[in-house]
Amino acid sequence: MSDSCCGTTTIAIEQLTAPRQATSGRRDDLPVVVIGAGPVGLAAAAHLAERGIDFLVLEAGERIAASIAQWGHVRVFSPWKYDIDAAARRLLEADGWSAPDPEWLPTGAEIIADYLAPLAELFGDRVRTDARVTAVSRLGYDRVRTAGREQAPFLIRLADGGELQAGAIIDASGTWTTPNALGASGLPAHGENEVSIDHALPDVLGTDRHRYEGRHVLVVGAGHSSATTLLALAQLDDTPITWAIRAGNAGRAYGGGDADALPARGALGTRLHALVTSGRIQLLTGFFTHQVRATGDGVEVTSRTPSGAERTIIVDRIVSATGYRPDHSIAAELRLDLDPVLGSTRALAPLIDPNRHSCGTVPPHGVDELAHPEPGYYAIGVKSYGRAPTFLLATGYEQARSVVAALAGDWEAARDVQLDLPETGVCSSGPAEDQEQRVGLAGGISGGLLSAPLPLATVSTGSCCG
Repeated sequence: MSDSCCGTTTIAIEQLTAPRQATSGRRDDLPVVVIGAGPVGLAAAAHLAERGIDFLVLEAGERIAASIAQWGHVRVFSPWKYDIDAAARRLLEADGWSAPDPEWLPTGAEIIADYLAPLAELFGDRVRTDARVTAVSRLGYDRVRTAGREQAPFLIRLADGGELQAGAIIDASGTWTTPNALGASGLPAHGENEVSIDHALPDVLGTDRHRYEGRHVLVVGAGHSSATTLLALAQLDDTPITWAIRAGNAGRAYGGGDADALPARGALGTRLHALVTSGRIQLLTGFFTHQVRATGDGVEVTSRTPSGAERTIIVDRIVSATGYRPDHSIAAELRLDLDPVLGSTRALAPLIDPNRHSCGTVPPHGVDELAHPEPGYYAIGVKSYGRAPTFLLATGYEQARSVVAALAGDWEAARDVQLDLPETGVCSSGPAEDQEQRVGLAGGISGGLLSAPLPLATVSTGSCCG
């Protein structure tokens, strides 16, 4: 497997099959470059392969799905039946692969080992690791120049100084490397960069255990990442836990409980609520992190509300699980139409607005909602959602299918968008409960969330993504 380009301005890749007619801004004499070798990026590659479109996948990490590898210990709350792209499944099964149990809730490590690694292996040297993209432009054109722009190939610059040309770009680079600040108001807290702060989903019961056991830990954030970390910390003896959220109550974080169409997602909130009710976790509501500073007694964290009221807590460690935001800086010389609130495309924003939608209520969307004024450039996957936390893998897979169909000139297929998402609703929690008896619950830790079952708690229905 080649790990980077060698500085040339063109690349030659063996064709999988004859390329289709160029459309939607794509030049068919150059490959489509996919940025990111995670689930959605590799799904795009699978659809490109099926369509006979030449492609190259560039992964910034040392391995495929490098971001998922960082939370490989976490068990997701969606079963395999929602985690495998249809085109990827067809390619893998044609190669003799057998799909995992569709009702099984995989860990991040299992998603890589049992699905993404075999898929990437099919593509051979069309997937390149250690290939970090630092900038994307049009060859010979900055953002201002118009005449002849659409005919110019895309120019991709890599961190090692190499450059590649592409006929179109599918950016599935995600948001994992650009987390939100710990501080409130969207700004870093004073002193945030001067103290040690851990970001979402540390391996609390594994390699990172020594950093948390017996220490007072503050977890900041109201989403599933914070819930996962809190449930893991609760298994450590003599480990005080404080959970801080900006909201006035945690109903939104607790989610839909037994009424959730993904049972493990509902159980995550139910168990978190029980831990708060029992006093194992101290919940601080209305907490707006304003300042952090190291003291002789630990890390002093000060909240300042919009009205100016302050309170302070001293802890040993901080886990910031405040979400993520997209980084569009690599495409600064492209013509993007970004929503001023979410940072998604302007057309997609009202469909995914977390003030109006949960994961399961996002309506079908595809190439038309993902298109920018720059023909041939598409951001898909979680990056396409900007700062909205309502993304599910199944959504990204349908985005990939729609965009690749458009690049192939099959506009009928591109616009025939189908999306069947699990919504909060009445369903049985049996599959999640069965699996918990064996290896642990989704959104939790391999080997079990808790040493003893927690009682069910009545919870309010909120956003599926916190």
